[in-house]
Amino acid sequence: MNGFLKWFFVFISEMLKGFGMIFGGLWKGLKQIFNIKNYISIFKTYSTDFGAGGWVLAILAIILVIAVYVLIALMIVFATRKYIRFRHSIVSNEDLLEEIADLQRKVLKMTKEKDEIMAMKVAQMGIPTSGALSLADGTSLAVSGTATDGADTAAAPEMAEDGVVQTSDRRFSKLMEVDSFYRSYTPPEYNNEITLEGLCDTYRNFACSRMHLFYEPKTIRLFIAGMASTKLIILQGISGTGKTSLPYSFGKFLQHDTTIASVQPSWRDRTELFGYFNEFTKNFNETEVLKRIYSSSYNNDINLVLLDEMNIARVEYYFAEMLSILEMPNADEWELDLVPNVWSTDPEKLDRGKLRIPQNVWYIGTANNDDSTYAISDKVYDRAQPINLDAKGIAFDAPDTAPIDLGFDHLDRLFKEAFDKYPISQETLKKIQQLDLWVIEKLRVAFGNRILKQMGLFVPVYVACGGEELEGVDYVLATKIFRKFESLNLAMLRDELRELVVYMNKSFGKNKMKESIEYLERLQKLF
Repeated sequence: MNGFLKWFFVFISEMLKGFGMIFGGLWKGLKQIFNIKNYISIFKTYSTDFGAGGWVLAILAIILVIAVYVLIALMIVFATRKYIRFRHSIVSNEDLLEEIADLQRKVLKMTKEKDEIMAMKVAQMGIPTSGALSLADGTSLAVSGTATDGADTAAAPEMAEDGVVQTSDRRFSKLMEVDSFYRSYTPPEYNNEITLEGLCDTYRNFACSRMHLFYEPKTIRLFIAGMASTKLIILQGISGTGKTSLPYSFGKFLQHDTTIASVQPSWRDRTELFGYFNEFTKNFNETEVLKRIYSSSYNNDINLVLLDEMNIARVEYYFAEMLSILEMPNADEWELDLVPNVWSTDPEKLDRGKLRIPQNVWYIGTANNDDSTYAISDKVYDRAQPINLDAKGIAFDAPDTAPIDLGFDHLDRLFKEAFDKYPISQETLKKIQQLDLWVIEKLRVAFGNRILKQMGLFVPVYVACGGEELEGVDYVLATKIFRKFESLNLAMLRDELRELVVYMNKSFGKNKMKESIEYLERLQKLF
C-alpha cells in the first residue's frame, strides 16, 4: 500500500506540474506582449543610429502595431457584446413566450369564470335573452347594436319554481330543427337478416363497385370487431392508405353519411367539438358533431363521427371529457353538460342542460405519425382500438352491390350473439395469462383489466366476421400490449425481446402470432 501511495503522489504531482507550466507559460506570454518598459529600452538602444528616414519608418511602425492591438481589442469587445445580446435575445424570447402562454391560460380561465357568473345571473336574476341592455343614463341598446326605446325591449325571462327560465327565445336552433324533423320521421326498413360475415363481404363489395375503394377482408373484420369492443377507433398509418375513406364509405354503405370534424391545431378544449354558450348573444354555438349526437338519440341508425387528423392537436385536450364519459360502466350516466341552467325553449332531448350520449354513436379518428402531429398518449390508446393501415388495398373485381339499411339494434344483437357463440377458449386464455406473467417478470409491463376486457369483446366478433381466434388475439397483443414497449429502454432489452419471440412461437405455435412477432422484430431493428 505504501508503494502505491508513493507512486500515486509522484504521478499526480507530475501531472499537475504540467498544468502549472501551461498556465505559467500563458501568463509569461501575455506579460511579454505587454512589456512596454522593455520596448522603450530597446527603442532607446537602437534609435541613436536612426536617420531621418529611419525615424519616420519607426514612428509608422509603432502606430501600425498600436492600431493592430486596438483593432484586436475592439474585435474582442464587439464579439463579447454581440454574444451577450444574442443570449439576452434568446432568454427574452423564451420569457415572452412563457408570458404569452400564461396570459392565454389566464384569459381562458377568466372567460370561463365570466360565463359561469353570467349563467348564474340568467338563472337567478332573469336577464333579457334578446332584448336591450340598459345603460347608465337610462337609455337602452339592443343586442344587435341598434338603439331601441323602452317599448321595444324584450321582457326579462321569469324563473319558475322548478328552476326553469321561462322565455320565448331559442338558444339551440340546430337541435330544435332536429326535434322538428323527427316529429314526422318514418324510420326505414332495416335489414335484420344479414350476419357479421355477410356484413363484411357486402361492404367490401360495395366499396369496390360503387366507390372504387379496395380493402382487405382482414381490415374490415378489424373495423367491425373494433366497433364491438369500444366506441373509439383509431385508424393510423401512412398517408394514402384509406384511413379517411374507410369510415366515409362505411357511412355511405349504411346510407347515413359520416359526420366529419376536421381537427385543427388550435383545438385546446371541448368547445371546438361540441360548441359553447355565448353569453352576449344568448345563443349556443352548435357544431355538426353536437347535432349528430343529439339526432342519434331519435333514431336506430349506426352513427359515425370522424375526427380527421385527430392528433394534429392533443387528443387529451379537446376529447378528454368524452374519454371519461365513455369509460363509465353504466351507459345511463353517459351525459355531457352543455349549459348550467334550463330554458323553457330548450330541445326536447336535453335533460336539465345535459345531453345523453346514445349507444349508437361511434367516434373514428385518423392519425398520421409524423413531425407535424402529437404522439397519442397511453390514456387514449388504452380506451381505443387502433387499426393499422400501412398498405394500399389491392384492386379486385366485385359485383355491383347496393347500400343497406342496418339498424343499431340488429348490429348490437349480432355482437351479443358472437360474445356467446365464440368466446375466447380456455386454452388461449391460459396462454394469455402465462404470457402476462412472463412480460411482467421480464419487462415490467402488465396487460391491465381494461385491455383484457376489450380483448374478450374484440376476438369473438372478429371470429364471427370470418377470422380466426389467434389472429384476433395476436392483433390486440401487437397494438395494445407490445406497443407499450416503445416507452422502455429497448436498446438494453434486445435479448428479452428475442426471448419473447421464442416464447410466443413455443406457446402459441410457430407462425401463429405473425402480427406480434413482426412488430417485436421491428422494435429490435429500430433500437
